[in-house]
Amino acid sequence: MAFLILCSLRCQHLDEYCAISSHRSGGWMIPTRRFALVALVVSAILLAFPGDLNGSLLLALLGVNAILLLIGFADSRLAVDPRGLTVRRHHVPVATLETSVGVNWEILNPTNKSARVRIADSLVDSLRVAHPEVSLRVPPLGRAVATSELWPSRRGRFALTDMVVRSTGPLGLMSRQKRVEVASVLRVHPPFRSKAEAELRVRQARRNDGGLRLSRGKGGGTEFEQLREYSPDDEFRRIDWAASARLGHTIVRTYRPEINQNVVIMLDNGRVMAPQVAGVPRVELAMDAVMMLTAVATGVGDKVGMVAFDTEERAILAPSHHANQVGRVTEAMFALEPVLSESDYHAGFQFTLSRFRRRSLMVLLTELAPGAIEESIMPSLSLILRRHVVMLGTVRDPQIVQWASEPADSPEGLYRRSAALQVIADRERLIAKLRGMGATVIDAPPGKLSSQLADAYLAMKSSGAL
Repeated sequence: MAFLILCSLRCQHLDEYCAISSHRSGGWMIPTRRFALVALVVSAILLAFPGDLNGSLLLALLGVNAILLLIGFADSRLAVDPRGLTVRRHHVPVATLETSVGVNWEILNPTNKSARVRIADSLVDSLRVAHPEVSLRVPPLGRAVATSELWPSRRGRFALTDMVVRSTGPLGLMSRQKRVEVASVLRVHPPFRSKAEAELRVRQARRNDGGLRLSRGKGGGTEFEQLREYSPDDEFRRIDWAASARLGHTIVRTYRPEINQNVVIMLDNGRVMAPQVAGVPRVELAMDAVMMLTAVATGVGDKVGMVAFDTEERAILAPSHHANQVGRVTEAMFALEPVLSESDYHAGFQFTLSRFRRRSLMVLLTELAPGAIEESIMPSLSLILRRHVVMLGTVRDPQIVQWASEPADSPEGLYRRSAALQVIADRERLIAKLRGMGATVIDAPPGKLSSQLADAYLAMKSSGAL
């Protein structure tokens, strides 16, 4: 009896005995808190009477406990067998990191008895659930639904497997428990933090002249559009002298940026992308830049493709201006986790060049690690620049900038400031080298990389550099 009382007090959370029952084919009989309370009260009453524990009082305790056990056993038999209940989990297939998503648990009761049920879902810790356990009363031959919310704190693909179902008897003394298999998959995508900025830039680009003409008259664009009358803002080199002579007044040629150009984004998934900057992993800041650049480029008529790589190619997406290309790139990269090895940049570049032969804007999202940049990226960069335009995007750590500007009022502070200044100097040296080779480098603080990459892309397109 003491063992049952301890079990009833300890095993109130379903997770605490899931492991005990998982290897059994039938449901376990679990004492409830009510059982423990009744047993303790009855025992206390009996012990209050004078008597010998070796005599009549002991016999009375044993008798009462035996009766209570029989009542508890009968109560568990009267509970609806959890193996006969149908349990279903309903949720959307895709959630966004740190955004709530609803989850419903439905229980069908095919018996003629009312079922008092508690359920717990076996969710990983990163899928934070508002109510880990719920209680339901399911009518005979009926159904009941419980609702809660998940707050994912990590990206990735999560296989939701089994649930624990506990059915309590009508007296509330004993329960029967069973683990049931309820398989489903939840995909958690990275947040598109720059979505509003991307939509704003696309609207501005389209408003500038019908959605295609990002620049008029001032060197923008390479595709001939039309002849029109000269205005004071036009450049003299745009004047069409033959048309002007024929019509008797000054005529200029206008051009628009070409559409259907290729933008190929190379996402580094190596160890340099694992550390956090301002509380966010570098790779997720880069993912936001991928989504924004995809949204802007496809919004103005260009095609966007992607290659995610580290020691091997992890995701490949052919260039397209599909209306849901942002969703496609998100689906291709949402489950990526940086490997703890340095990326093979040479192999990644070779693969990308072999797959995408058409002249493109190649955008590499990585970190300016001196060893990787000088030993791997720079030797391959000259090969890429022969045919393609190259842009490199990276996130600057504001903590290092802060350390470099802090007054050194202690030996530790002096050392930290010196180290930060050296890191910044090395970073600026690498940026200067990359720009000297012909690459455009965007070194932005967290939260600004996406917008600065998009602005640099639009400026290139407007000037005809692509």
